[in-house]
Amino acid sequence: MRLSERARMITPSPTLAVEAKARAMRDQGVDIVGFGAGEPDFDTPEHIRNAGIDAINQGHTRYTAASGTPELKRAVAAKFLRDNGLHYELSEIIISCGAKHCLYNAFLALCQEGDEVVVPAPYWVSYPDQISMAGARPVTVDTSRTGFKLTPEALSAAISPRTVAMVLNSPSNPTGAVYTRAELEKIAEIAIDRDIFIISDDIYERLLYSDREFVCIASLGEEVKKRTLVVNGVSKTYAMTGWRIGYAAGDRELIRAMADIQSHSTSNPCSISMRASLAALNGPDEPVREMVEQFRARGKYMHERLVALPGVECAAPAGAFYCFPRVSQYYGKSLGGSVITNSLEFADAMLSEAHVALVAGAAFGADEFVRLSYATSMGKIEEGMNRIEAALARMK
Repeated sequence: MRLSERARMITPSPTLAVEAKARAMRDQGVDIVGFGAGEPDFDTPEHIRNAGIDAINQGHTRYTAASGTPELKRAVAAKFLRDNGLHYELSEIIISCGAKHCLYNAFLALCQEGDEVVVPAPYWVSYPDQISMAGARPVTVDTSRTGFKLTPEALSAAISPRTVAMVLNSPSNPTGAVYTRAELEKIAEIAIDRDIFIISDDIYERLLYSDREFVCIASLGEEVKKRTLVVNGVSKTYAMTGWRIGYAAGDRELIRAMADIQSHSTSNPCSISMRASLAALNGPDEPVREMVEQFRARGKYMHERLVALPGVECAAPAGAFYCFPRVSQYYGKSLGGSVITNSLEFADAMLSEAHVALVAGAAFGADEFVRLSYATSMGKIEEGMNRIEAALARMK
């Protein structure tokens, strides 16, 4: 069968591939410690679950407006005003089937053939493929030597006459890096001066573990706000990954275009999930704070174990729930009879020989590294780190 060029150029999600392989091994009776998944291991808080059940029982099971219900848009607008000091009209907000869906709609609405989008690397795995599917070219900028943050100099050098936008992700997947206000101000100045658009992926906004504040780049002034689409969602903050609700806010014309695209692809997000998301945004904050404190302790422990390994470098995660250690010091060594030459082989060796699932850094545009998620129990983190430590000690 002849597939389109667009379909042929898409790369499968490496994070889902790791989970699939680990699942297959578990089905064969192998005890796998999973550090691959990018989702909280907590249950969705009870009041949110109950809101979903109530939505079914009350008959909220029909089509809604394609871009989301007015009630949820009002809750999103209130969230932006309360948490970020940003005012948006309902016409400047869209609800989609996850933050990933918001991003995909945005790239389709913004990009044309031959356009370029600046993407700091390491990056979340879907950015480059989504940009390519929209007909544009991702221009990646290596940040592995600058604290996993895009510097003003590197951004300026990456911008060309074809550049239409840049992607910003803070806190970052996969690195856990968080931009400061001063760093964002410099990026905003360049975006305004060079007239490029910012797609700000803020999905990990609430998952912060240092004293620094979260700053949404759109809050730095009206000029940068006009050039920014803020993308967020309920998946990470409220342990609602499977509910599939994301939202975005920005220029009215862009939001209208995204809504039109959505109306011809998915139509409205799940009506039941939108009612549950309403309860999440308007409900008590204690469950979120409790999750964050547990993530903080887990991340601290995993980081301490990683930096204690011979030859491993790892920045302390300031946000999200990932550690991103540099493991290239082990390339050229063998484990289980195979010589490891890259992050894909390192990750495969950890799965095959240590029975630990993690994700190769190559998936994020950083082949010297691997990503470990600490969105799992402390007991599993301890066991997984013991296995990795033992496996590295066996390398020759």
